[in-house]
Amino acid sequence: MVDEDELRGALEAILLVVDEPVAEILLAQVLEQPTERVSAILDRLARDYTAAGHGFELRRAAGGWRLYTRPEYASYVERFVLDGQTVRLTQAALETLAVVAYKQPVTRSRISAIRGVNCDGVIRTLVSRGLVQECGTEPESGAFLYRTTTLFLEKLGLDTVDQLPPLAPFLPDDVEEIADAPR
Repeated sequence: MVDEDELRGALEAILLVVDEPVAEILLAQVLEQPTERVSAILDRLARDYTAAGHGFELRRAAGGWRLYTRPEYASYVERFVLDGQTVRLTQAALETLAVVAYKQPVTRSRISAIRGVNCDGVIRTLVSRGLVQECGTEPESGAFLYRTTTLFLEKLGLDTVDQLPPLAPFLPDDVEEIADAPR
């Protein structure tokens, strides 16, 4: 049995090189350790990093574990990483991404109906950036269905879409009447 210090070190080394969240079961397989032991050490590492006040934290996101910079240092990291280069999503892309996130799986025509404008180009952009993906077809129409990807979850630091904030507080009281009104 590998001692705890060596296992902690091995986990830290792996987590430093991953480019997407890695599942506990995969870490356990690579380290040839029981999943429960790996899980317990990951939880302990996350608590220890937070308690020590490091500039990074270990979090569960998109079904796995990954190191993230702490939110309070985001402005410094952003300046370092971007160094004058900004590649941001347009307002149309953000709106479309929100519709997909909250209504998934959803067709392009439904997204367009909700937004009130054609979204074909925006969907292509979101697919090319890896934030949205096709996930089958609608049985009635044969139209492609879209959903968010694990990259979307990772970028938002979420484990599942269930962790998205509720929309109800931001909607008008008569939202159902507005949605059903003829155009």
